[in-house]
Amino acid sequence: MFDFLEGYDLLGAFWVTVQLTVLSALGSLIWGTLLAGMKVSPVPLMRGFATAYVNVVRNIPLTVIIVFSSLGLYQTLGIALGSEETDTINFRLAVLALVAYTAVFVCEALRSGINTVPVGQAEAARALGLSFTQVLRLIILPQAFRAVVNPLSNVLIALTKNTTVASAIGVAEASYLMKGMIENEAQLILIALVFAFGFVVLTLPTGLILGWVSKKVAVKR
Repeated sequence: MFDFLEGYDLLGAFWVTVQLTVLSALGSLIWGTLLAGMKVSPVPLMRGFATAYVNVVRNIPLTVIIVFSSLGLYQTLGIALGSEETDTINFRLAVLALVAYTAVFVCEALRSGINTVPVGQAEAARALGLSFTQVLRLIILPQAFRAVVNPLSNVLIALTKNTTVASAIGVAEASYLMKGMIENEAQLILIALVFAFGFVVLTLPTGLILGWVSKKVAVKR
C-alpha cells in the first residue's frame, strides 16, 4: 500500500523540518524577547522601532519574506551567511526569515504577559534602586514567561507549519519532498495523508507537553 514511499527520504525531509523549527524557535524567542523589552522601554526611540517593526512585519506574508531573503539578501546583496553550498545557504536564509517573522508573534505574546504583572512590583523594584533592565530581567520577564506558555506553544505550532514555506526557496523539508512525490506518483490522497500524519506527530506532542508545563508554572494570583 505504501510502496510509493520507497526511494524517498521521508525521515530526512521531516528532520530538516525539525531543524528549521528548533533553530527558528530559538532565534525568534531571543529576538522576540528583545522586541518586547524595547516595546515597554522608557526610551522613545526603542519603543518606536519595536512598534514599527511589529506592525510592518506582521502585515507582510511569510512567503514574501522568505523569497526576499533569497532574492534580496543572497542573489542581490550577496549575503550568504557562511558556507557557499546552495542548500546550506537556502536553509540559513529560511531560518533568518522565519526568525524575523515569528519573533513578532513572540513579542506580542510576551507583551501581553508583561501586562499581567502588577505595576506595583515594578515600582517597588525601581524604588529599591534597580535599573529598567534589572527590573525587566529579574522581576517582569520571569512572571511574563510563566503567564504566556500557552500562547507561545501556539506560536511554536504555527512555526512548525510555517516551515513549509521554506520550500519556496528550495529548502528540502517535508513539503518540498511532498511536491516532488505528488508530481511523480499517482497517490495524491495517500501522500497527503502521510505528510498530514507527519505534521500531527510533530505538533500534537508539542501542544500537550507545553499545555502541561503551562499548568505547572502558572502564576497564582
